[in-house]
Amino acid sequence: MAYKSKGYKEPTNPVGNVAELFAGVGGFRIGLARAGWKTTFSNQWEPATKVQHASDVYVAQFGEDGHANTDIAKVKSLPKNIDLLVGGFPCQDYSVAKTLNSSKGLKGKKGVLWWEILRLVNGQKPKFIFLENVDRLLKSPSNQRGRDFAVMLKTLGDEGYTIEWRVVNAAEYGFPQRRIRVFIVATRNKSTKNLNPHDLIAKKGILARALPIEKFMEDLVEIDLVQDADEISSRFNKGKEKSPFLNAGVLIDGIAYTVKTQAKLSGSVEVLGDVLQSDSEVPGEYWVEEKRLKEWKYLKGAKSIERTHKASGVTYNYAEGKMAFPDLLTNPSRTILTGEGGTTPSRFKHIIKTKNGYRRLTPIELERLNGFPDNWSLKASDGKTVSDAKRAFFMGNALVIGLIEKVGKVIAADISTK
Repeated sequence: MAYKSKGYKEPTNPVGNVAELFAGVGGFRIGLARAGWKTTFSNQWEPATKVQHASDVYVAQFGEDGHANTDIAKVKSLPKNIDLLVGGFPCQDYSVAKTLNSSKGLKGKKGVLWWEILRLVNGQKPKFIFLENVDRLLKSPSNQRGRDFAVMLKTLGDEGYTIEWRVVNAAEYGFPQRRIRVFIVATRNKSTKNLNPHDLIAKKGILARALPIEKFMEDLVEIDLVQDADEISSRFNKGKEKSPFLNAGVLIDGIAYTVKTQAKLSGSVEVLGDVLQSDSEVPGEYWVEEKRLKEWKYLKGAKSIERTHKASGVTYNYAEGKMAFPDLLTNPSRTILTGEGGTTPSRFKHIIKTKNGYRRLTPIELERLNGFPDNWSLKASDGKTVSDAKRAFFMGNALVIGLIEKVGKVIAADISTK
């Protein structure tokens, strides 16, 4: 059966108003609209480029009303009627794509954006906050594992929130991409008197209801975060090799409770083969010439390469494991990365085999893996066509919209009680 892309439609009777920070091309907005939410304010700014490509696509799809294409530090405050603040805040300083030594965490250039989020929260105190990041956030930085996340929990908790987190693999909930991210959901406190951490993580919390877990894999661990943020920053987990934060948890009144959980797998699963366009729709440049297959196979194969460190002159072996070649159509895809575009052979780009040969994934297929409508990122606000490489970059930075919809529906059910 041919893939049918879900569209986008603004809710006619919204359950509440959303402010979307670090909006990209609007993944949060689409998912939340499907859950009944109306986005009334958005901000997207990329400091490293003169042309604001993502913002241009956002405006092309949603219009300029309520959208700010400016440095978040220049956003003085959120609108007063915001119920839910969301954002996939920049993850470059926590990403697995960085080497350990270059991963600077909160001290990194983009990690400091956490304080801008906190500033806006302090000024408005929305009822709910929903953030997304790479799962490495839980163990950043490399020389003080978990410190950054501890500071985030502490500072946001001090604003009057109970905070849930969960590391989520989209494929475990039926989506066609093995995209692993940490979801952070904060609820403004009425009272914490009767909150039970075990129950919140297991079944009663927002994330537990949206994305059910099968079981706890071990006992709940308590982490004391009642000290002030400066002390946590300087002393937290010093000298330890592993972060104490596991893949699920909750912060209540300065105490974090964390546990390793197993997801309750979805009964229906989509795979890479489900999102493919027909070969007749695929442009010629996406097909890999026979003479270049050897290069692709080498890059995706196991290898050990002798290298010399530039600064120290020390020689070492750099090893890489074998990757699937081609990518299996019967499994969910690997995570889309920002470098997915372009014809140059790469270890990390997807390559598939159909009856007509080997080829790369098209921008539409990458959009489908994240749940975007077909050709969502095709046009900028001036009507010009966006390059395929830039469209692939957008999808490498995007999120799986279906997960956002699931969480958004649960928050929508809760908002009447706040």
